[in-house]
Parts: sequence; C-alpha cells; structure tokens
Amino acid sequence: MFEWMAWTTPVAVFFTCIVFMLAGMTFWELKSPTTMRKGFLPIATTRGDRLFIGLLSAAYINLAFVGMSGHFAEWFSLSEDPSIWFSFVLSMAALALVMRKG
Repeated sequence: MFEWMAWTTPVAVFFTCIVFMLAGMTFWELKSPTTMRKGFLPIATTRGDRLFIGLLSAAYINLAFVGMSGHFAEWFSLSEDPSIWFSFVLSMAALALVMRKG
C-alpha cells in the first residue's frame, strides 16, 4: 500500500508528530474552546487555523530541503547530502513559531 513512499525514520517521525499534534489539538479544543486572535499572521486565527498553516509551512520546508539537499552538498563541499533531520528540526521550529506567535 505504501510502497510508493520512501519510509525512512525521519519521515516516520514527522508523520507520527503530525498524528500526535492532531490528537492533542482535538483534545485541547474539547477541553478549552479556542477564540480568534491576531498575531503576526495577516488574519485573525484560531488554534486550528494556526496548526493548519504551520503544518503546511512544515511540509513546504521539508520539500524544499529535499529538493535542495544536493545543492547544499555541492555548495558546502559535503561528501554526501545533509541529513533530513535538519529540515525536521527547522520545520518543527517554524510550526512552533506559527502556533505560538501567529
């Protein structure tokens, strides 16, 4: 069923984090309903809106890193492509920033 995807440890951790975030946000919303607020994003958002925007941002950061990793290896004279863990950490930091300040 999932033969089309390269299931590596970072990919599995990334998707596991997404599942836990969705479950946690559902529980949080049931316990404490959200209100709209305005952060650095140009619109008033709820927690769910910020999670969606943050997850999209995280996905695009990971895709950009995968697409650029060969160039990073060339530019920085690396013997192999950089680890995808760098993009995972960067994307989770971006998600945390959007959730907290967005």
